[in-house]
Amino acid sequence: MHIHILGICGTFMGGIAALARHAGHTVTGSDQNVYPPMSTQLQALGIELQTGYQPEHLQPHPDLVIIGNALSRGNPAVEYVLNEQLTYCSGPRWLGEQFLSQRQVLAVSGTHGKTTTTAMLAWILEANGLDPGFLIGGVAGNFPVSARAGTGPFVIEADEYDTAFFDKRAKFVHYRPNIVILNNLEFDHADIYPDLTAIQTQFHHLLRTVPGNGVLVINAEDEALAQVVDQGCWTPRVGFGLKGSAADWEAQLLKPDGSHLSILHDSQPVAELSWSMTGTHNALNALAACAAAHAAGVKPADAVTALRDFRGVKRRMELLGERGGVYVYDDFAHHPTAIRMTLEGLRRHIGNARLLVALEPRSNTMQAGHHRDQLGPALAMADAVAIKTGPDVHWDPQQLTARLGVPARSFINTSHMLEWLYKHAEQNSHVVFMSNGGFDNAPQRFLQHD
Repeated sequence: MHIHILGICGTFMGGIAALARHAGHTVTGSDQNVYPPMSTQLQALGIELQTGYQPEHLQPHPDLVIIGNALSRGNPAVEYVLNEQLTYCSGPRWLGEQFLSQRQVLAVSGTHGKTTTTAMLAWILEANGLDPGFLIGGVAGNFPVSARAGTGPFVIEADEYDTAFFDKRAKFVHYRPNIVILNNLEFDHADIYPDLTAIQTQFHHLLRTVPGNGVLVINAEDEALAQVVDQGCWTPRVGFGLKGSAADWEAQLLKPDGSHLSILHDSQPVAELSWSMTGTHNALNALAACAAAHAAGVKPADAVTALRDFRGVKRRMELLGERGGVYVYDDFAHHPTAIRMTLEGLRRHIGNARLLVALEPRSNTMQAGHHRDQLGPALAMADAVAIKTGPDVHWDPQQLTARLGVPARSFINTSHMLEWLYKHAEQNSHVVFMSNGGFDNAPQRFLQHD
């Protein structure tokens, strides 16, 4: 079968392409911008890539067109598919029906930490010889690719964002998982969901698809998730939380920064974990991954042991390098809670060293200003803050910077922002660039500054 994928260079759609190619299909694709790392991964698989969305990319007609959720009506390729009555579907639907239906599926959901927890879980299964398949929404340090078929359980990052322009259900309802991690739940994606209740409805749709002989791995300290479960639950539950939560799986921080943990299962110590990760959020991610792996047959101590070699995910508090005693990090930030927990973990790790933050509010929710009142507390650990603004930011960042109580400014020009950061960085400073977009390559430019 010839499958053409519209929007192929996104991490999810690129993963779909790799899996379809593994299944023996002829795969081609197009995207507005054909760019690494996905373009190089796909070209290595022999997948032909084209730039733009011209109708001629669909000539001769493929047997199936898979349309990414970034495309909408008015797109020339989309209009051609509809006018010519080509067979089409969404990526999540194809994945669920054609690839996952005969697999044991482990789905990782939540507002924060999906990519990191998915990578952790896949690595635990890999380290324990289960040869997992996976589709990870990022570049994991333990794997050379973001998606592979494998022969064992399949681990997938289960996103609550909508499926396609013609299917407004959350992506994860297509996956029919056996084991589900519910990591946390907050309001996000204001461009498609009016409030938290609407997102909780989608999460409950996910719960309805999990069989009675499956397992739900749930953050025992998250009230919004508890409200979802209260709407109806037909699957055994396993809880996780920090020490004192009385959950099935608990983590005790042996170092305040979270780099050394004690993991407990059913109130009994399992093993200690010393690793490169920091923050209570990553302690919770580790618990969720260990609990899900245990549900898939991995012994608790073996799950913890595997995480000692976990190498993280690119752009998730990734230390890019050091220059002149200044350490530079790149973080895929899109929500105040994730920003706060990330910075708290780093602060505990670096002590009194100087911490500078450059933030680009880039998600639709952040740009619309839905979280602006939460950003002040989220940035409380910083010694200086720079906000990158622009025409898509529909609120005044100066109202935020004026009340932070530390040197803080908003900038339209990235170069001017970098000059300001250079002046405020000193020996043993830690500079964190936080954005879920490209940020004009600001972290790398900062490192290359003379």
